Amino acid sequence: MQNASVLVTGGAGFIGGHIARTLADDNDVAIFDLTPESPHPDCEVLEGDIRDADAVAAAVERCDIVFHEAALVSVAESVERPTVSHETTATGTLNILEAARAHDARVVTASSAAIYGRPERTPIAEDHPLEPTSPYGVDKLTADHYTRLYADLYGLETVALRYFNVYGPGGTDGDYAGVIDVFRRQARAGEPITVHGDGSQTRDFVNVDDVVAANFAAATADPEAFGRAFNVGTGESVTIRELAELIRSALDSDSEIVHTEPREGDIDHSRADISRAERALGYEPSVDLETGLERLVDGERARGRHV
Repeated sequence: MQNASVLVTGGAGFIGGHIARTLADDNDVAIFDLTPESPHPDCEVLEGDIRDADAVAAAVERCDIVFHEAALVSVAESVERPTVSHETTATGTLNILEAARAHDARVVTASSAAIYGRPERTPIAEDHPLEPTSPYGVDKLTADHYTRLYADLYGLETVALRYFNVYGPGGTDGDYAGVIDVFRRQARAGEPITVHGDGSQTRDFVNVDDVVAANFAAATADPEAFGRAFNVGTGESVTIRELAELIRSALDSDSEIVHTEPREGDIDHSRADISRAERALGYEPSVDLETGLERLVDGERARGRHV
């Protein structure tokens, strides 16, 4: 992408920050976030709350494309504060879509694999039943549905991307994405790496660089993609036990892998079917998990940071 006027909501966060940094050299990028921190010196910071419709409208009116990453990202917090979760994720998305409709901007919305709930089958395609099991999942489903509906009702150029477990530099959010950081800290300290249950549960971990690429593909997609949702994963899965072993190897650690009690409500298996995104968006994940973990460890070592 070049010479576009772009707004990244949640641009001070993990995925939004990566999107903004990648675009900043060749585009006019502004970030809209509660946190007045810029991921790149060339990004303009618009400090504001996604729940404030007037502030959102003022931010959107100046852009051609909105990458909508802002949300309440914690499942646990959504259980504790369901009203705040709904206002931030669901109503916040509606504010973005209304502003985009007024100013004819394209919107790429961050959805989530959490909308599928407990998978009935894997790999999980976009037509899988949608039965979220937390307020976070319900709110992401609402945002996802509104995003698709605005294309059908109003002709707005919208795409919803259903992220699976995203990891990479700066990534500490999410449920099983956060386990990578926990395992890395334990392995680096020589502490036992604690795996819940027997470690046979599987997840599809997708590198943030591939998620950024999926966003750019959606932002430049043909009209056939408008009003549709696409899984963003790798199409591959790994057990949590295997993940612990990969991290131990990447850090050359002698940490023992130990098993604790299973987590209540944990799903057994998750893996994305990415064939729709491959066909319609030309999406091709390029970073395998072992390589991604090695890059993560090497990059933080080079910056002199603890991993």
